Parts: sequence; structure tokens; C-alpha cells
Amino acid sequence: MKKLGLFCFLLVCFVFISCKKTKTIDADKLQNEKPINTNCYQAIYEKDTINLEVNTLKDGKISGEMVMKLENMPPKIGKIIGEFRGDTLFADYSFHQGANENKIFKNPIAILKRGNEFNLGNGKIENYLGASYFVKGEPVDFDNVKYKFTSIDCVVTE
Repeated sequence: MKKLGLFCFLLVCFVFISCKKTKTIDADKLQNEKPINTNCYQAIYEKDTINLEVNTLKDGKISGEMVMKLENMPPKIGKIIGEFRGDTLFADYSFHQGANENKIFKNPIAILKRGNEFNLGNGKIENYLGASYFVKGEPVDFDNVKYKFTSIDCVVTE
């Protein structure tokens, strides 16, 4: 009986490790894939500025970069990976804050497209097994938002 319990525990651990490795490989692959379309956006609220670059990939997935410069905080610089579901972009934002590039944070984001404007939604976030998710059953608010993105020209850096 003890051997069966140990076997089940090891099997569950193996599944979690396998899933985590697959997700990391896919994220790296998406970041390196050549986009078919790139759009840039900016949101300004009081003294805060968020710059967003959205790359549309062949399979419809989205990758890109986002820089959040919020008043009285070090800038958050990172990458997004996600997909559109209808008119809403659901993505993971992996970023470092300020000069501390060794510690990576990861949060879910949701951005709703309304005409030519994109609204960064507010929602309850929960952590489960080290990952952050929007709470299921709790709506993401796209009406009472601070950050509304408008299209801007992309800056080419080489």
C-alpha cells in the first residue's frame, strides 16, 4: 500500500514537471517567432505611461513587450505572451522591476479592444501552485479603468 502511494506521488510530480517544461519551451518559441504584424500602443494616465508592442504570429498567438513607468515606482519591463479570445487579449506579463533583472514576476493581463482603443482590465488575481490567474467566475472590469491604449508609431531600434 505504501508503494502505491509513493508511486502515485511520483507520477503527479512527473506530470507537473513535464507541463512546466513544455510551457517554457512554447514561450521561448513564441518570443523568437517572426511576427506577421506588429502594432504599438501607449496609455497615459496622470504621470503614468505604459508602452505596449503587440506582435501577431502565424498561428494567431500574440507576443510582445510592455514597459510600465508608474509614478514613484521603478519601471516594469517585460514580455507578453497570449492570444485574443474574441475582442479581448488574454496574456501573461513576465517582467522585472527596476534594475533587479534577476527576479522575474508574472501576472495575467486582459486588454479589451473597443474601436481604436484598448482598455487594460482590472480583475481579481489569485495564486495557485506559484502561478497567478484571474479568479474564475469573477468578471474583469474594462469600464472603470485608468489605462486606455491608443495606437502609436512603433520605434525601430537597431
